[in-house]
Amino acid sequence: MSELFAIALDIGGTKVEAALVDGHGAVLAGSRHRAPTGRERSAEQLADSVRTVLDGVLALIGPDAAVSPASVLGVGIGAAGPVNLAEARVSPLNMPVWDDYPLSALVADIVHPVVPGIPVTLRLDGLCITLAEHWVGAASGHDNVLGMIVSTGVGGGLILGGRTVPGPTGNAGHVGHLEVGGHEDACPCGGSGCLEAVASGPRTVAWANGQGWVGDTGEQLAAAVAAGDPVALRAVERSGRAIGRAIASAASLVDLDVVAIGGGFSHVSPLLFEHARAAVAERATFGYVTRLQIVPSALSGEGPLIGAAALIHRAEMVG
Repeated sequence: MSELFAIALDIGGTKVEAALVDGHGAVLAGSRHRAPTGRERSAEQLADSVRTVLDGVLALIGPDAAVSPASVLGVGIGAAGPVNLAEARVSPLNMPVWDDYPLSALVADIVHPVVPGIPVTLRLDGLCITLAEHWVGAASGHDNVLGMIVSTGVGGGLILGGRTVPGPTGNAGHVGHLEVGGHEDACPCGGSGCLEAVASGPRTVAWANGQGWVGDTGEQLAAAVAAGDPVALRAVERSGRAIGRAIASAASLVDLDVVAIGGGFSHVSPLLFEHARAAVAERATFGYVTRLQIVPSALSGEGPLIGAAALIHRAEMVG
């Protein structure tokens, strides 16, 4: 097989996934592996999950295997944050036992015996998603992009002038912790009124519960919205407008062409996008803000892996 590959690793609050991704952004069939993460797991259990998925990928690499070691360019890691790029460590809020954890070193120890010396590149998962959207997704053809994930949390990443903007610590673009006006919802980061605390899937469901709606999941809320439930409709409006306000604030600061939004809760209803766009449109005096497009992700559930692989395949863009 002559194609060049990246090993992609995506680490989130509920699962870790790994796969081989080619230079066109396609996941190699049969290479995708998943294992659980989660707040309840110990640091070593989380590390074991990383080993499990990487071992599954590495089983496909070797002199007599499907993929030659010489055709593997590197490992790209997208991780929940915050991250510490200088020391290649992570401190994910939703996995507190991994406070300042040396993730890149762990991955290198697992991978290098099979593929010696290849680079291991770590970035915030939201930045990886943005790279994926720019490469093969909804932001293709645009060089000033905010990528967003609205799911259990709210994450993001920035591409400006055709290059990623990680910031000095690697945490630039963390749009989920912009504070949105009119809300005092407490956030685990220590702030109040953060977008994640207002508009994430679990927080939106919790708000609806507080208004009398009975249900437990974003999927149930979506069904209630489709059925015209007034509380569910207000909950989605509240979330969508908060997303729009955060986007408008970000665009006022850095000037954007497009915002691509993915993640499980982004599918709750098309109304989520309508309310976000309406909130941005209120900045009528700032044409450079209202010109931006807010679009749904064009990627499937493979998007985070594609984005992690882009750290290797699109290395020229990675700041």
